[in-house]
Amino acid sequence: MLSQLTEWLKTFSGVRARILVWYFLLTIGITLTSVWATYKIFCDQEASLAGDRLRRDATAFQILVDRQLPQASSDPAALVPLLQKFVSQRIKDPNEYFLLYINGQEQYLSRRELPPTLQPELLNDWAQARVLPSQDFLREGYIIRVVQPIALGGQPQAVLLGVYDATIRYQMAEKTLVLVMQMTLASLLVFSVLAWLTAGRALALLRQLMETARDISESDLSQRVETRGRDEMAALTQTFNQMLDRLQAAFTSQQDFIKDVSHELRTPITIIHGHLELLGDDPQERRETIALVQDELKRMNRFVNDLLLLMRAERPNFLRLNSVELASFTAEIFAKARGLAQRVWALEIQSEGEVRLDRQRITQVVLNLAQNAAQYTQAQNLITIGSNLTASEIRFWVRDDGEGIALEDQQRIFDRFARGTNSERRSEGGGLGLAIVQSLVKAHRGHLELFSRLGEGATFTIILPRRTAPAGNISRSNSIPPQYRSLPEETDMMQT
Repeated sequence: MLSQLTEWLKTFSGVRARILVWYFLLTIGITLTSVWATYKIFCDQEASLAGDRLRRDATAFQILVDRQLPQASSDPAALVPLLQKFVSQRIKDPNEYFLLYINGQEQYLSRRELPPTLQPELLNDWAQARVLPSQDFLREGYIIRVVQPIALGGQPQAVLLGVYDATIRYQMAEKTLVLVMQMTLASLLVFSVLAWLTAGRALALLRQLMETARDISESDLSQRVETRGRDEMAALTQTFNQMLDRLQAAFTSQQDFIKDVSHELRTPITIIHGHLELLGDDPQERRETIALVQDELKRMNRFVNDLLLLMRAERPNFLRLNSVELASFTAEIFAKARGLAQRVWALEIQSEGEVRLDRQRITQVVLNLAQNAAQYTQAQNLITIGSNLTASEIRFWVRDDGEGIALEDQQRIFDRFARGTNSERRSEGGGLGLAIVQSLVKAHRGHLELFSRLGEGATFTIILPRRTAPAGNISRSNSIPPQYRSLPEETDMMQT
C-alpha cells in the first residue's frame, strides 16, 4: 500500500501533472475573467441604454409641455393629464415608470404597481434630490433613474422622476453567468481527463528515453529508442539514437585504442624485461643488452610522443598559423625529404603565392608521407613531391611508383595502428604515421585523397582551404632556391 501511494505521489508530482495543473489554472483564470468582464459590460450597456431612453422621454415631455402650456400662469396641475397622455402614447416598456411631483407631493404614477424595491419614501428622496440632466442618469442596484425638473413659462414648477427596473434582465444575466461557469467547469474537467491521457501518451517517449538512458552502460550501448512519426518527439528520438551511435563508436574506438596501445607497449616491455633478466657479467654482452634496451626505450618514447601529438591535434589552439611563400616552402620540404632514403626524387611546383598555414605541421605531414613512400619503394623508384595553389585550395602531393596499396587497405591505413596487408612492414613505428598525417590535415580543416593501384604506386594529396594572410604577420621566403627554379620535368629528377 505504501509503495502504491508513493507511486501515485510520483505520478501526480511529475511533469505531466504540473503542466496540466498550470494549464487548468490558467484556463480557469482566463474563463472567469472573460465571463465576469462580459457580465460587467452587459450591465453597463443595459444601464446606459435604459438611462438614455429615460433621458429622451423626459426631454420629449419637457418639449411637449413647452408646446402645450407656454404661459407662465398655467396651472401645474395641467401637467398631470398631459403626462398621462404622453405615457399612454410613448411608453411601452412595462419596466419603465414615470412619477410627477408638484410641490414635493406625488401627483401621478404611470403604473398602478411598483416593484417591491421601489418604496414611496425612496422615490420621494430621489425626487427631492434635484439631479440636473447634465448630471446623467444614476444607477442603484438594478434600478436606473433620471430626475427632470419641469418648467412652465421658464420657471420650474414640478419634478419628473423616471425609473427603469432592470431586475429581471440582470437576474437573467446572472443566471446565464452561473450556467456558463458550470458548463465551463464541467468542460474543463472533461478536458483535463482527456489532456491527462493525451499527455501521458506524448510523454511516454520521454519515459522510454529515460529508461533507455538508465539501462545504458559502458558494456552495452546497443539499445535504441523506436522512432515514430515525424514530429518534434520523433526528431528528439532520432537525435538521441544518433548520440548513442556516436557514443558507441567512441567507446568502441576507445576500447580498440587501449587494446592496441597495450599490445604495442607489451612487446618492447617484454623484450626489455627478458634481456635484463638474462643479463650476465660479460662486458660485451652487457653493452649489447644496454644498447638493445635503449633502442626499445627510444621506440617506446617515440610511440608515446605520437599518441600525445594525436591528442593535441584535436585542440582548437593546436596550430600556429603564419604566412609562407608556397614555392620556396615546397622546395625546403623537398630538400629535407631527399635525405630520407636513396631514391629518385623529383620536385613539382606548379604555382607560386603566399599561403597561411602551420609551417612546422605541414612539413611534418609531407615528410611523413615521403617517409612512408620511401619505406615501400626501392632505390630505383621515383618519389615526387609537389604543390599547387588555386583561388580556394592549397594542394601538396607525394607520389611514388612503388608497389601500391590494395583497394581494401586504402581506407583502413589511416586508422591508428593499421598497416597494409600487401607488403611486409618496413616501419619501426607503431602504425600511427598516417593517423597523425590525417589528424594534422583535419586540424587545418583539410582532407587527404589517396589514389593507388597495386604495382603502379600511390599518390597522397593534401588539400587545404586557402586562408587570407593578415597584414603585418607575413613570414616570406622571397624566392625558390636556384637549383629548383624553372626546371623542366626531365631535369627535375635527382638521384641522391
